[in-house]
Amino acid sequence: MTTAAHAGDGPDTLAKLLAHNAAVHGDRPAYREKEFGIWQTDTWAGSAEKVRALGLGLLATGLRRHAHVAIIGSNRPDLYRAMVAVQCAGGIPVPLYQDAVAEEMAYVLGHCGAELAIVEDQEQVDKLLSISDQTPALQGILYLDPRGLRKYDHSRLRAFHEVEELGRQHAAEHAAVLDAIISGTTGRDTCVMLYTSGTTGKPKGVVLSHDNIIRTARASAEFDHLGPRDSVLAYLPMAWVGDFIFSMGQAYCTGFCVCCPESAETMQADMREIGPSYFFAPPRFFEGLLTSVTIRMEDAGALKKRLFRHYMAVARRVGPALLDGRPVSLADRLRYRLGALLVYEPLKNALGLSRVRVGYTAGEAIGPEIFDFYRALGINLKQLYGQTEASVFITQQPDGEVHADTVGVPSPGVELRIGENGEVYYRSPGTFVEYYHNPQSTADTKDAHGWVATGDAGFIEPETGHLRIIDRAKDVGKMAEGSLFAPKYVENKLKFFPDILEAVVFGNGRAECTAFLNIDLGAVGNWAERNNIAYASYQELAGHPRVLETLAAHVAEVNRSLAADPMLSACQVHRFLVLHKELDADDGELTRTRKVRRRIIEERYAVLIEGLYSGAHRVFVETAVTYEDGRQGTISATLEIREAKTFPVASPGRAAA
Repeated sequence: MTTAAHAGDGPDTLAKLLAHNAAVHGDRPAYREKEFGIWQTDTWAGSAEKVRALGLGLLATGLRRHAHVAIIGSNRPDLYRAMVAVQCAGGIPVPLYQDAVAEEMAYVLGHCGAELAIVEDQEQVDKLLSISDQTPALQGILYLDPRGLRKYDHSRLRAFHEVEELGRQHAAEHAAVLDAIISGTTGRDTCVMLYTSGTTGKPKGVVLSHDNIIRTARASAEFDHLGPRDSVLAYLPMAWVGDFIFSMGQAYCTGFCVCCPESAETMQADMREIGPSYFFAPPRFFEGLLTSVTIRMEDAGALKKRLFRHYMAVARRVGPALLDGRPVSLADRLRYRLGALLVYEPLKNALGLSRVRVGYTAGEAIGPEIFDFYRALGINLKQLYGQTEASVFITQQPDGEVHADTVGVPSPGVELRIGENGEVYYRSPGTFVEYYHNPQSTADTKDAHGWVATGDAGFIEPETGHLRIIDRAKDVGKMAEGSLFAPKYVENKLKFFPDILEAVVFGNGRAECTAFLNIDLGAVGNWAERNNIAYASYQELAGHPRVLETLAAHVAEVNRSLAADPMLSACQVHRFLVLHKELDADDGELTRTRKVRRRIIEERYAVLIEGLYSGAHRVFVETAVTYEDGRQGTISATLEIREAKTFPVASPGRAAA
C-alpha cells in the first residue's frame, strides 16, 4: 500500500496537491456522496476540473485577492472543493458551524470581514439575510441547493453551479490569472482560518498556513500508514479543525476517499454501507453507540443476552492483547474467534465499524470502560491529543502502545514540555501563524520561540513517554483541605453510564464536590417504556423518583472508584441534582463542539449551586431557553437534591492491591 510522503516533500499547497492527485490518482475516487439514496462518486480528475471551473467563476464575479469567504453547510463535496477553489482564486476560506444561530454567525462574519459566503441551502441563506445589517462587508451569497429560493431577491444571491459554469464559459479570460495565483502561492501563505469553540469567551480566528496543514497531515498520515485505498466518513462540522485535517489535509496528501453521508439522521446507516477504513469520532459519539447497544441488549431475548455477556467477558480479557500483538493462549484465541463469529463481527457490522483499520477519538477524555469496550471488539481505537492551534496533532498513540489513561507520544515533528505549574506546552510544524486581529492573545499563547501554551494540565509518564492529561489547567483546583480537584475526570466517569448524557462537577475551594446531571433521553426513555412509566416531557422524566434512584446508584459507583484513588478521592460527589433541561449550545451552555462552558453555567445556575451547598432538599429555578425556531422563552421547575453515598479513602496498600 502506498503511504503518505515524508513531511516536507512534494507540493506545498492544497491546489498543487489537487493537481498532483489528478495526475497520479486521476481515476480513483476522491469523494463519495449519498444523494437520494444512491452513492455518487467523483474522481480526483473530475474534482480538479470542478475546482478550476469554480475558481475561474469566482475570478469572473470579482473575488478580491486575500478576501475572506465563509463556507457554511453540512459535509458536501462541493463545499470541500469550494474551499480549494477559493484558494485558487486568491481568497481565504473560513468555514462556519452550520448549526450556529444567526447572531453567532454575525460575530464571525464581522470579525473576519467576509465578502462572500458559499452556503448549502435556504436555511443558511435566511440566516445570513437576517443579519445583513450587521455584516456590511458581505456582498454576495452563493447557494448549492436552490429549493425555496426561486422568489428571493437575487441581487446578492447566485447559484453555485451557475458560477461554476460561468468559469467554464470565461476560462480563456481568467486562466492566466488563476494559474499565476496557484503557482505564486506557497506553503507560507494562509490556507484556512478556523474559529475556536469559544469555551471561555468570544471565538478567536486561528490562521493556519498551507505548511501548517500539509506538513502535519503528511506526518500524521505516515504515522498510521494511510494511503489512497483508505476512506474516511466526513460527518463532523466542516468548521472544526479535525474535519479539515482529515477530510482536506490528509485526504489531499494521501489521495484517499472522503465519503459524505446523506444527512445527519442517516449517518449511521450510511456508515454501515460505506464501511470507512479510517474513522474519527469524539467520545460522545462512542458513548452514544454504546448506549444504543445497551438498550438493544436489554430488549433482546434471554439466549442473546447470555451469549453477549459471556463473549464480551472473553473479549475484555483477550481482545486488547490480540489487538496489540501480545501473547494469548491457543484456548483463548479459539474462544475469541468463536465470539467474533457469534457476537463481535455482527455487532461491528451493525455499528458500521467492520472495516475500520485506524480509529481515533479526541476532543475530551473518553471513559476507560467505553474505550476498552471498543478495543475488546477488535477495533483499533486510539486516542490523540490536539488543538486548532496545532493543526490538530500534538500526540498520537502508536499501534501496540494504546492506553486508556494516556493520549500517546508526541506526533512526528512535535516537541513537548511541561511547565512548572503542570501546564502542557508544545512546538510543532503545525503551530498556527496567529490569531486574526488579536496580537495580544497570540503573544499570550505562543512565545517568541514557538512554544504554545495548551491550557491543559498534564504530565509525561517516565516509564512510557506517553502524555497524560489531567484536566483543563484553569479547571484544576484544590479542595478546601488542599487535595486535588479535577472535575473533568469525575465527569467522564459519570458519563460512562448510558443514562447520563452530561455532567458538571463543582468543588473548587469547597469542602465537598457536588454535581449537575443531564439524563440521556433515549436511554432513560427506553427504560421508561419497558417499565410502563408514562411521562410527558424531559423535565418530568428527569425528576421521576426511580430515575433519581438509578442515578444515585451510578454516582455511588463512581464514588467507590474515586475512593480507591488517593490522589482524587476527595472528588467524590456528595450531593447532586438532575437539571430540568438539557445543556444546549443554542443557550450558550455548550460550545458547538459540545464542550461545557463552566463559567456560563456557574452564572446561569448559581441558585442551584447555592442549593447544593446549603443543605436544601429542593430548589426552584427559572431558566431562559432558545427554541429550535429561534424563539426565546423560559422554563421553570422545582428540582430535588439527592444525597450520594460516599466511601472511605483506600490506603496506598489497599489501592495497590
